[in-house]
Amino acid sequence: MAGHSKWANIKHKKARNDAKRGKQWSKCSRAIIVAAKIGGPDPDANLTLRYAIEEARAANMPKDTITNAIKKGAGEQGGAAFESVIYEGYAPHGVAVMLDILTDNRNRTAGDIRKIFERGGGNLGASGCVSYLFEPKGQLMVGRDVDEDALMETAVDHGAEDVVDETDHWQVLTAPPEFLAVRQAIEEAGMSVESARIEQIPTTTVTCTGDAARKVLRLLENLEDHDDVQKVHANLEVPEDEMAALEAE
Repeated sequence: MAGHSKWANIKHKKARNDAKRGKQWSKCSRAIIVAAKIGGPDPDANLTLRYAIEEARAANMPKDTITNAIKKGAGEQGGAAFESVIYEGYAPHGVAVMLDILTDNRNRTAGDIRKIFERGGGNLGASGCVSYLFEPKGQLMVGRDVDEDALMETAVDHGAEDVVDETDHWQVLTAPPEFLAVRQAIEEAGMSVESARIEQIPTTTVTCTGDAARKVLRLLENLEDHDDVQKVHANLEVPEDEMAALEAE
């Protein structure tokens, strides 16, 4: 919807100015370790590992750090045993939230996440309470300086589902199996990909303004700041003028 900013786009704008690179790299390392442990250390044979490596590269994570994380996952180096968990719940005003978690202590993490929800006016829910409101999509954010027709032709020809004008960048959406092929085609065409990842895209959104938007955003940011939270997905939508005012505070 024109004139509105969804949570995935809000996150993208925040990430471009995010100073917490160390924390970002730590989360990327966990994702690589778990992917290599479950599916093996060869990214050509392990699609989950390829996704994790691509996200680490997008975060400018050093190559040797990526290699070390793969080795840890493959058992060549020591390290904590992480497991993957999905938590679901609600932020204030009925905003649905899904969390991708990697933890070495599920009980500790569950307690932490429950407290963050409660302090932010939301609640941690049961498995399946909001997951039906999301579907996995490849999401690529492409620089606004590229030609729309050229981007549309390249993306769609290689399997993209949609190209959306998000004012200061283009958003390309794909089914997960076409994600890597679309990204490669866009980059080979000389277009700048600012970020690329598999996201849970909401099928419906909840619009919040003013204090309501401020409260929801604060909760989502607190969840995102937890070390065990890999990704925060939400069906929040904020009008662009409201978002600009909040960012200026």
